[in-house]
Amino acid sequence: MPANKKINIDEPRWDQSTYWGRARYYFTTTNPLNLLVSDKRLDEAKEIVTKYRRKGDMGNLTEDELWRAKEIYDSAFHPDTGEKMMLIGRMSAQVPMNMTITGCMMTFYKSAPAVIFWQWVNQSFNAIVNYTNRSGGSPITNDQLAESYALATGGALITALGLNSLVKRAPPIVGRWVPFAAVAAANCINIPMMRLQELKEGIPVNDEKGKKLTMSKVAAQHGIGAVTISRISMAAPGMALTPVVMDYLEKRGTLCRYPWSNAPIQILLCGFFLTFATPMCCALFQQKASISVDQLEPEAQQVIKKKSPPPEIVYYNKGL
Repeated sequence: MPANKKINIDEPRWDQSTYWGRARYYFTTTNPLNLLVSDKRLDEAKEIVTKYRRKGDMGNLTEDELWRAKEIYDSAFHPDTGEKMMLIGRMSAQVPMNMTITGCMMTFYKSAPAVIFWQWVNQSFNAIVNYTNRSGGSPITNDQLAESYALATGGALITALGLNSLVKRAPPIVGRWVPFAAVAAANCINIPMMRLQELKEGIPVNDEKGKKLTMSKVAAQHGIGAVTISRISMAAPGMALTPVVMDYLEKRGTLCRYPWSNAPIQILLCGFFLTFATPMCCALFQQKASISVDQLEPEAQQVIKKKSPPPEIVYYNKGL
């Protein structure tokens, strides 16, 4: 690499204005293999990133090695706070955790105790992910955390148990889709509730250079809405298509001949779909999202329009 070439590692390696650029970025940050990186290597990656940001000196590193350090850093450290995130809350844990949980939810969807247990496990995991990946600068209290957890779990259980009772006489495949309906309903509750503080106080909106301008509730609404759509879309392929495959295997008698294969097949199918759906649905919206100043609430517009010159577009971290 030329000695005078500077790399902006505060921006992803690939063009985030394009869908495939974002998809390539999320394929690296959601890569389950990142979970195997040791704490020592994570700290080394953070040191490399911090040093390069401060001095712009790569030392003996190649460009690829610098980007690999940044990828490791992004997979484990919060983009706003810089704090190391808990292991199962990281995006790299999405595929192995979700494939196990959703596979079991779809395997044991007929039994009420099993529905209660696996929906509880799912919402516990979702609460951890939502808390870990919340937008920075918006602390959540223990009371808000407990309220979100209780409402999301309750919403999922009411949806799952209620729909199960309604579809008893429907074709078997309809019953297999009940867990997806419950997950979608719970996401619509869990994500806004987990980030309620952002809806009340707003999130930071910045200029093009990353300088904070003010707080905006409207930006928070847009970010939370985008995350909710991404999460539901992420679950859709595995939870909607896996029942079709299982219904086919059931009609052929495969599940009767090999009853032990039910859960492993569904878990593996969910894992296959999630491997692609997780990064590709995260890429639906830009992480560094933009919004026109005219779309913000009047109070935020007044603050921004006092700047010289006032920007027409501002940016915010939508969260994950």
